[in-house]
Amino acid sequence: MKNYLYVFVIFCSSIIYAQDCNSILIGEIVDFHDNSPLSGATINLTGKNLSTVSKENGKFTFKNLCDGVLELEISHPECTTKFITVTVNGDTFSEIRLEHHLEELTEVKVIGDVPKNTNSGQENILSLKDVERNSGNSLGDALKKIPGVSTLNTGGNIVKPVIQGLNGSRILILNNNVRMQDMEWGEEHAPNVDVNANQNISVIKGAAAIEYGGDAIGGVIVLEPLPVIRTDSLFGKTQLNLFSNGRGGNITSSLTKSYKSGLYIKAQGSYKRLGDLEAPDYLLSNTGIKESGLSLNVGKRDFEQGWEGYYSYFNSEIGILRASHIGNVDDLINAINSDVPSVINDFTYDITNPNQEVTHHLAKLNYYRRFEGFGKWTTQYDFQKNRRFEYDIRVGDDAGKASLDLQLTTHSILSNIKFDAKQGLDIKAGAMGRFQTNFANPDTGVRRLIPDYDKYDFGLFAISSYELNNDWTLDAGARYDFSRIDSKKFYRVSRWEERGYDVDFADTIIEDLGTQLLVNPVFDYHNFSGTAGFHYELNDKDHLRFNYAYSQRAPNPSELFSDGLHHSAARIELGDLRIKSETSSKLSLSLERNTSKWGYTFSPFLNSIKDFILVEPTGVEFTIRGAFPVWSYRQTDAVLLGLDASLYNNWSSRIRTDHKFAWVRGTDTETDTPLINIPAANFTNSITYTNPKWNNFLVSLESQYVFEQTRYPDNIEVFSPEQQEDVILDINTPPDAYHLLSLNTEASFTLKNKNDLTVGLSASNLLNTNYRDYLNRQRYFVDDMGRNISLRLIFNY
Repeated sequence: MKNYLYVFVIFCSSIIYAQDCNSILIGEIVDFHDNSPLSGATINLTGKNLSTVSKENGKFTFKNLCDGVLELEISHPECTTKFITVTVNGDTFSEIRLEHHLEELTEVKVIGDVPKNTNSGQENILSLKDVERNSGNSLGDALKKIPGVSTLNTGGNIVKPVIQGLNGSRILILNNNVRMQDMEWGEEHAPNVDVNANQNISVIKGAAAIEYGGDAIGGVIVLEPLPVIRTDSLFGKTQLNLFSNGRGGNITSSLTKSYKSGLYIKAQGSYKRLGDLEAPDYLLSNTGIKESGLSLNVGKRDFEQGWEGYYSYFNSEIGILRASHIGNVDDLINAINSDVPSVINDFTYDITNPNQEVTHHLAKLNYYRRFEGFGKWTTQYDFQKNRRFEYDIRVGDDAGKASLDLQLTTHSILSNIKFDAKQGLDIKAGAMGRFQTNFANPDTGVRRLIPDYDKYDFGLFAISSYELNNDWTLDAGARYDFSRIDSKKFYRVSRWEERGYDVDFADTIIEDLGTQLLVNPVFDYHNFSGTAGFHYELNDKDHLRFNYAYSQRAPNPSELFSDGLHHSAARIELGDLRIKSETSSKLSLSLERNTSKWGYTFSPFLNSIKDFILVEPTGVEFTIRGAFPVWSYRQTDAVLLGLDASLYNNWSSRIRTDHKFAWVRGTDTETDTPLINIPAANFTNSITYTNPKWNNFLVSLESQYVFEQTRYPDNIEVFSPEQQEDVILDINTPPDAYHLLSLNTEASFTLKNKNDLTVGLSASNLLNTNYRDYLNRQRYFVDDMGRNISLRLIFNY
């Protein structure tokens, strides 16, 4: 037996040694993304001392190989290293596809002044440093760093972004690729987002990015979480902010676990608490805030496919200035025309009536898959639930009962396909469906401001970007949106007839209750949007962008149905059922220069809006809860002309100056009168000194000058029971110009890892200046906030 085995081994060995190793392996490396050849890829034969590099056509060759199974290691600077096995049987050809465009795996976005959502439109990106410095502030406060972005305030804690003179429903907020549905129609309804949850923040001015919505006449604010890299790691960050004004602070913390397989999980939470704020000369009673947020991301990202689950919770309880709620007409006249608030109490952390409490839940599921040589398909479902309580000053059994109780529930589904297989040409097309229901709780015992309604939305869009050559990039897009609002609302017969609805909407009445009517108005809106523009690189430093955007926006429920006292706004609001879609035609131009030494951006724009919807004061009404201004909605034609400009100069490696200017002029072209609530021109200058050798020490002094708004509508006349005559109510006159200084300094220290602790100290309104801002709705009653010194500690681990 042993002899037979010995003969068999000798026989097999002779066959092996006699084998001819003359086979050739020819391979071709191509991009999975668009089938283009990849040159410069390194190919190693594992276990053998053989390697080669792919040529310009993506091909490589190994000669004198033995037949059998071989393992290849392929690597490329912009790809994930790949191991594959190839069976060689004679001369063999193998096509190998690499996952090029590594950004698809890591979702890394460019952070700086380089647009990422539009080629031809005006887009600005907020730096991570600015986000961290505003960790304890609102989204609107953080965005004020961008030229052309201002805020519409209700005191110091309710802050709405204003982009080139427009706000509210004309601004779309995208929270981790979910369009926020949080009753943005109210001027004192702040966005229900936590800036600490999504620290990649950019602003697109105007409707250039119609993928997100054709009704974004003012612009789009895009908030995204920081990217999670495909690697095995565990890291986190905790930030603590303490504030002297309000005598409180906030804390936020996040923790991320990622794996090389692409799986990741991230959790983040924040909490904020402030007491009464202070003006330079007095306390602003009942202006505290209590805020909390939580978010959770779980997902897996591969090149070919990936998924993500996301949930966020946000809750805010905000006090409304006590002095803004008035008892009678003469008290209202005196309060608006006086320089001192009518109510000044001792400091407290308690939040009493009037106040608002808002809770927002957001959840989404997202899935994408890439198809070889074709493109990428993405689908997403998201759910939102927004609950808003507004508490007025009530007595007796109703003392603790909300005066406004609204619940908005939204379901959305999105799906799109991106065709990017052809070099230099990207086409993206998609569809959106949304169902929304609003429930206005009748148990408040107060006439409901906004009725119950169901809203149906459907949208189709297509956008494209084409690189004509190395210098020219063209983009264009089109969108169609259908909206239906099906509402049920009670009207007082007197109001119904006063508005002329008995003639125009008699067919909507479904029940006559004597003094009230129950009506069922149903409105359909068909809106079209389009955009086109170009980006021209004059050279590697200078860029020119031009964009034209045509967009239509259907009226929101407040503009249609408002009928009563808006408690936290401290005014009576009257909508109009006749309001139709507004149409915007906007031209924008941007000339940019970026060098290591200096740079600038010069961005003029012209926005002509047909059937522009505005709300303005028209009188005063007395209710059982007091006297309140009446603000009515109407439509007109309007033009907004403006300019955003910025300039920076690095005088040395350590000294830099920044200069920003914004101006917008709004005109009602039907009456040739100024539009209400247009931001005043402002000019900001700063000088910054940095020294990396001193623990990355930085100190910056900023000067902001806000000009007086000289263009405003006329004031209104109201009857004074005390004086028994009509008097001027100074409700539209803007305040004087003002100048503010702020200081910021910070340094980094090493505890465990390099520069893992950052300590910063900031002071806003450094000189404790008395001023009133034209876009602060509480300017009628009090000065703006005084000096605020803040300490921040950022620990990365």
